[in-house]
Amino acid sequence: MGEISIKITISDRIYPLKVNTEEEEIVRRAAKIINERIKDYQENYAVRDKQDLLSMAVLHYATAVLRVENKVQNQDTAVAEKVEELDSLLNDFFSK
Repeated sequence: MGEISIKITISDRIYPLKVNTEEEEIVRRAAKIINERIKDYQENYAVRDKQDLLSMAVLHYATAVLRVENKVQNQDTAVAEKVEELDSLLNDFFSK
């Protein structure tokens, strides 16, 4: 598809980006979510410094990513254990 140039605004700053056309919607949605999180922190906490708000938003999303990665890793381990168990049962069955 190719790359396109877009402008994303995060915390009142404009960032020109080049993204694949397939990723444009995802990038725009991510920026919107980040801005909403920043606005939420600004309204609910006594934080006004943009850097602090950005840091809090980054920490929130980095923590969420790590939680999901951990969950996926645990699920992958559980699936691998089940596959090994099934393989062992099949080997026992066919070796009789």
